[in-house]
Amino acid sequence: MRDRLIVGLDLPTLKEAEKAVRELEGAVSFYKIGYQLAFAGGLDFARELASGGTKVFLDMKLLDIDNTVAKGVENIVKMGMTMLTLHAYPKTMRAAVEAARGSELCLLGVTVLTSMDEQDVIDAGYEYDPHTLVLRRSEQALHAGMGGIVCSAEEAEAVRRIVGPDLAVVTPGIRPAGSEHGDQKRVVTPAQAIRNGSSHLVVGRPIVAAPDRRAAAEAILAEMQSA
Repeated sequence: MRDRLIVGLDLPTLKEAEKAVRELEGAVSFYKIGYQLAFAGGLDFARELASGGTKVFLDMKLLDIDNTVAKGVENIVKMGMTMLTLHAYPKTMRAAVEAARGSELCLLGVTVLTSMDEQDVIDAGYEYDPHTLVLRRSEQALHAGMGGIVCSAEEAEAVRRIVGPDLAVVTPGIRPAGSEHGDQKRVVTPAQAIRNGSSHLVVGRPIVAAPDRRAAAEAILAEMQSA
């Protein structure tokens, strides 16, 4: 399970992220770096982690014209990242897949953010409810040749039936029983996420904001193991 838990280093400074990694050494082997840390020196830190054998999920949610996405992916491949997110638009996914061809980078299509509910999707102009939109984008990701998708663990079981056993189904919005949901709206416990078919769980605040980060990570790993 240790390789299936991804800790989100959603922290304001590089110093704090380095401290978190030290505290979690031996318990965690996979980290997510997103916008907050990326814009505080996190990209160099991502390279440093990867060069030392640690797995890094670069959560950039790329979306742009095909050429721009492709050139970005080519450079991210050179960084040694394990996973990279992009929005699950068919053209964007196809451009990224072609750019990453031959590498070990796992490209993940972001379906619907776990902070969005049905009203948020309607407000964004989509004709589908979140569940239907997730399934549609999962099918498109499969056809584009992506390595996996990102969705809520609520949808993981249905997504797994679409993408089959081999693609990664990465689920954020994981909250241990009794914890605060924060700005997440479609949340699931670690054990239920594993039972639903998630290949990887992304956990940020329940670990990095905990008084004892290592104990929080080990508790989540134990819950995953019990699924």
